[in-house]
Amino acid sequence: MEKGRSDKKRIVLKIGSNTLTKETDQISRGKIEDIGRQIVALQDTYEFVIVSSGAIAVAKQFVNLESNGKEINVKQALASIGQPHLMRIFQESFRDLGLLTSQCLLSYSDFEREESKQNIVNTINVLVANNYIPIINENDTVATDEIQFGDNDKLAGLTAVLLDADLLVVATNTNGICTKASIQNKTYQTITDVVDVEELEQEIVSAVSSHGTGGMRSKIEAAKIAQAAEIETWIVNGLNDNFITDVIEDKIPFTRITKAVYNE
Repeated sequence: MEKGRSDKKRIVLKIGSNTLTKETDQISRGKIEDIGRQIVALQDTYEFVIVSSGAIAVAKQFVNLESNGKEINVKQALASIGQPHLMRIFQESFRDLGLLTSQCLLSYSDFEREESKQNIVNTINVLVANNYIPIINENDTVATDEIQFGDNDKLAGLTAVLLDADLLVVATNTNGICTKASIQNKTYQTITDVVDVEELEQEIVSAVSSHGTGGMRSKIEAAKIAQAAEIETWIVNGLNDNFITDVIEDKIPFTRITKAVYNE
């Protein structure tokens, strides 16, 4: 077993803005508490690393910035304002449940340098070994990738691979990925088990979430990254209470993108 790892299963949990706000205009402390309670319930068997969006959404609760001509600069400024508030909400909500949190701000360039990658792994392994839950977000103030590439979905996929996770769980605002036909006729049939991600892409209806910048396409891209490293991805409805424990117990519909099986 890799040095620094326990025998618990490691879950990288990606939480999007729509989940954190429960599709409102404010971060939901109740949803963050719901996530914390589930982590407590599962902590004997699983260890968690969280990739969280929401910094821009939480900033919008406090300020309305004037644009200097570039919308991307306004979003970066909002991220700078919102990130401390977001972490404070996580820290307060988790602390009341006896959970410890830490902040990790990463950029995509960190995944391109071997020294940076090893430092990330070493740091997060130390945090997890000491019962801290790393909460990862992109360093939006200096980078635009998260804003441009999809609400931290890609970041979550890269993080799962780098940390040798057992499972990537992507929380969104639907019951996984539904067939295109069922979306069109409003019956919403979840695609439950997927091996061929390319085929799954054909079912995607182009849409961007209201608070985040991602949609199902960016979640599939994250699943591709994970699948290439033989990590399973679950796309689940994070708006439901107990969505992590329920999905582990197979009580609710969700999309499972299985590990890749290649014939050499």
